[in-house]
Amino acid sequence: MIAIQDLCKDFGPLRAVDRISFEVKKGEVLGFLGPNGAGKSTTMKMLTGFLTPTSGRASICGHDVATAPLEAKRQLGYLPEGAPAYGDMTPAAFLDFIADIRGLAGATKAERIAKVVKQVHLEAVLHQRIETLSKGFKRRVGLAQAILHDPQVLVLDEPTDGLDPNQKHEVRTLIQEMAPGKAIVLSTHILEEVEAVCTRAIIIASGRVLFDGTPQELAARGPLDTVFRKITTSGSATNQS
Repeated sequence: MIAIQDLCKDFGPLRAVDRISFEVKKGEVLGFLGPNGAGKSTTMKMLTGFLTPTSGRASICGHDVATAPLEAKRQLGYLPEGAPAYGDMTPAAFLDFIADIRGLAGATKAERIAKVVKQVHLEAVLHQRIETLSKGFKRRVGLAQAILHDPQVLVLDEPTDGLDPNQKHEVRTLIQEMAPGKAIVLSTHILEEVEAVCTRAIIIASGRVLFDGTPQELAARGPLDTVFRKITTSGSATNQS
């Protein structure tokens, strides 16, 4: 459902992403890990069509992101870093706007909005301006718009950023519930999140894949924080499939 092949991105003399390749199948939750500046967000922006690769290709459900962007994006839900939204809108108005863009109408539109509002617990702030919301509620509005059209593929950049422990648990539970019918890429710096919800983990540093395996394979090497630090500082690929 997601296929990335030899993806590269250069910013002038800097190579931010260096020949990354991987696939994600239906039912997989891929934890995308790496230190700050590793290339995680840049890779996600290329996968979702917000950045053009210097070379390589990415496809979603068989649709090339560069040559068939509309077809690819119809299958995609994307929560970018920072959860951008229109601050002068309320969550209710924003989700109504997103539903229109996604081609939802009538009873289907009303049902989908009601469902995602309940799933991410937005009821208390539904008619409050987004710019007045806490970081956690803004993040939940961003998650709601990503899942509104029930996409086949979800790309979530730090979905629990700014949430309190209870809210993090709720979002992780929601991801687990959605996982069997979707392919999900989850960028995170929280190692416990990988153990909690992911079926697979990729670690990148300096734009290159250094580890690709299951969370169990990663945990077998020792404490996750120690292993993560060792892999990202060594700079050499290990266990990459």
